[in-house]
Amino acid sequence: MRRMILATASAVLMAAAAIPSLAGAQTTPATATAPSEEDAALDAVIRDVETYQRALDPISAGFEGDKAALSRLPDASREFELAQRAPTQAFIDRLEAIDAAKLSAEGKINHSFLLWTLRRSIQGLDLDTGRLAFDSEGGPGTWVQYLGTGTRITSMADAEAWMSRIAGFATIYEQTMANARRGLATGMVQPKSVVESALVLARNDVAVTPENDAMLAPFKTLPASMSADQQAVLRTRAADLVARRITPMRRQWLSFLQDEYLPKAPEAPGLAHRPGGREMYAYLMAGYTTTDLTPDQVHQIGVEEVARIRARMDGEMHAAGWTGDFAGFLNFLRTDPQFYSQTREDLLEKASEMAKRADDGLPALFATLPRLPYGVRPVPRDIEETYTTGRYNGGSMQNGIAGGYMVNTSHLDQRPLYELPALTLHEAVPGHHIQIALQQEAADQPYFRRNANVTAYTEGWGLYAEYLGEEMGFYRTPYERFGRLSYEMWRACRLVADTGLHWLGWSTEQARACFRDNSALAPHNIETELQRYIGWPGQATGYKIGEIRLRAIRARAEAALGDRFNVRTFHDAILVDGPLPLDLLDQRMDAWIAEQVAKPAE
Repeated sequence: MRRMILATASAVLMAAAAIPSLAGAQTTPATATAPSEEDAALDAVIRDVETYQRALDPISAGFEGDKAALSRLPDASREFELAQRAPTQAFIDRLEAIDAAKLSAEGKINHSFLLWTLRRSIQGLDLDTGRLAFDSEGGPGTWVQYLGTGTRITSMADAEAWMSRIAGFATIYEQTMANARRGLATGMVQPKSVVESALVLARNDVAVTPENDAMLAPFKTLPASMSADQQAVLRTRAADLVARRITPMRRQWLSFLQDEYLPKAPEAPGLAHRPGGREMYAYLMAGYTTTDLTPDQVHQIGVEEVARIRARMDGEMHAAGWTGDFAGFLNFLRTDPQFYSQTREDLLEKASEMAKRADDGLPALFATLPRLPYGVRPVPRDIEETYTTGRYNGGSMQNGIAGGYMVNTSHLDQRPLYELPALTLHEAVPGHHIQIALQQEAADQPYFRRNANVTAYTEGWGLYAEYLGEEMGFYRTPYERFGRLSYEMWRACRLVADTGLHWLGWSTEQARACFRDNSALAPHNIETELQRYIGWPGQATGYKIGEIRLRAIRARAEAALGDRFNVRTFHDAILVDGPLPLDLLDQRMDAWIAEQVAKPAE
């Protein structure tokens, strides 16, 4: 997944850092118009938007090397969020005054992106999405894990900056509780099951020791340029700051969830059961898929994909020599010890070997690779219980931090090895690391394009990367190929379950059935994933919708170019300049295909 800036952030931060961008692809179409006065006016707006977004989102700014931003945290309060209405509308007015027909090709893309993004942010303000202030993976403690493990101290200035962020987390806790209380007051609440998952993490946060505290992790490895006395003073100050400012807030957060929120949390999952919930879901799903598909249409696509993938799974089941029925094969895969590591170390080692083997296949698929490397890391134990099977954490070349392929090494009997190849290709390479690192390194692109998070594109690419494993010869047995298809089925069932829960009003059992009956996902993983979808409405729909579109674009390119199709050039055109919402991705890649067709044969 993309670097995780909190689900508890305000809607305006989502607009600044997590709403889809309309970035262009690598090559400007030959028919592009020359820059105009309108382009100059647009560039001025883009510069002002960058200044605005850097102020709103110091986390992204800090990842880009903005040292001043490293001492700040976002303001997640409703008051600050509402204060953005006037400046956001002013940006919209400036963009609407520009004659888009006179813009260059790239200018038209940027203009469409900004206008759509800013209009959506206004709509998000009105819906007050920040009322869902936490999810099954927790609240402010999740911020701490992410930022603490992604912070590197190389100087006294870095140390002081992180101290400032530690102190600032006390305010984040207060703002998150205020947002959640607003949800309680208006009926926009998380269900009991999500609250119980969040409570597991809240209890872990309260029980954490200084040795394992993510807030203190950056002080474990300090530069040799600091004397032993200086290092000792910094560690003592940091520990004291956490004890005075953060430990009380962790306890207060736990008490809030346990004593105030949980008693009012309903049993029924899904936004369909909340006042205004279906309207909010339609808004969220449109943002995550970057389409105008209705929830009913997305649901039907999921149903059709389940049937298609199931037929392929049957083929691999027979290739494995299984003569029984599908349910029996799933039980065999879920229970036979041959498919499971016996130690955490073994699972991590196997993931590392697969990641390195995937590295070996990259030059055949990509002409451009990122400079930033990545590591294979275990999910921290204090958050692993409610954490997904694996994830990608973005790095920062400017701050000396590699990307991270995170592997959950808990519940080893629920982490089948036949699924590990697909997980590795998705989260590491050629999946999220390649796509996100290239996006971060697109130095010629505006700030908003380098930091855009387009779920349908990013997660669609991750799922497409699992498919690329077939071309790479990465899946070595029928079991691993079945595991790949099981993962694809997982994403098809997401379309069915997410829309079922939040649009059709399904129960958790109705949503569970698709995964249980059609995939080899282990029971623990199914439950973890269900709570994620319940607590994070709409996000799960972006994966399959994006992957379907990417594969359709490739099919068009292959059909048009025939023997001249070059997968390395194609992937560069898709990736190098960053994400696009799906309709603009179609337009941009159709222009690229036309360019390639027009080139004289070599």
